[in-house]
Amino acid sequence: MEHVYDVAVIGGGIAGYSAALSAKSLGLDCLWLGEDLFGDKVKRSEYVRNYPSFLGNGVDFSNALEAQRAREGIPFTAGRADGVFRMKDGFAISVSPKMYSARTVILCTGVDLKGKLKGEGDFLGRGVSYCAVCDGALYRGKKIAAVLGAPRFCEEAEYLAGFAQTVYVFAPFEAKFQAENIIPCGGVPRAIEGEDRVRRLVTDSGAYDVEGVFLLRPAVPPEALAGGLKTDGAHVVVDRTLATNLGGLFAAGDVTGPPYQYAKAAGEGLVAAHSAKRYLGRNA
Repeated sequence: MEHVYDVAVIGGGIAGYSAALSAKSLGLDCLWLGEDLFGDKVKRSEYVRNYPSFLGNGVDFSNALEAQRAREGIPFTAGRADGVFRMKDGFAISVSPKMYSARTVILCTGVDLKGKLKGEGDFLGRGVSYCAVCDGALYRGKKIAAVLGAPRFCEEAEYLAGFAQTVYVFAPFEAKFQAENIIPCGGVPRAIEGEDRVRRLVTDSGAYDVEGVFLLRPAVPPEALAGGLKTDGAHVVVDRTLATNLGGLFAAGDVTGPPYQYAKAAGEGLVAAHSAKRYLGRNA
């Protein structure tokens, strides 16, 4: 954390790229990080519509973006942000096991339209976690559940197995594990229940008595990522400058609400970068 960036852009999609590109043109020292450069959603698009001057599919669009990124020299740091913490003069961003520091942050994390599990938000910090590296050691010798959102999180399940007595794993894909205390389970998780803390994970095929539930997904929900952040359902509440209720923290793209279009995401990324520049000027 020795180096302090002017702005940290979190999210590898169109909004994040636009914000990072705009930050460079504004002369800002920018950290751009995300799970996947330009995002899987872009690459899977059958045809990209409503983006000025572009004709083609998602692969062509992603290739064009990459060519521009390389030409402009915009660096990208691969990693999932699992915490944004307010500090005296800015923010600390956790990308386990590393920490970064920035004076402002722009959230471009997209939106999870599948929604949360029932009870997920109620037990945040009381048995619900989104980060195996951050919280795994807290569950030494206990029974826990890990809900995996992608194959790459199998490694984090193995990490959890080094602490827990038993790890019940739920994944919508076939997965194999080395640790003997990992138990792959059928059924789709529906709810997290308990009293003061998590006591069970309920699925459509039965309930499992656990003391912790790790929800390992490509993106952490915004309200869990940044404590105190005001949200409306799955979306971050912003004003016309894309400022959130937390000073110095902005949001852009799908995470601010519909329409979920590339052109809108790109425009908001630009606006958020300009807003961050103005904020830095006022607080120099």
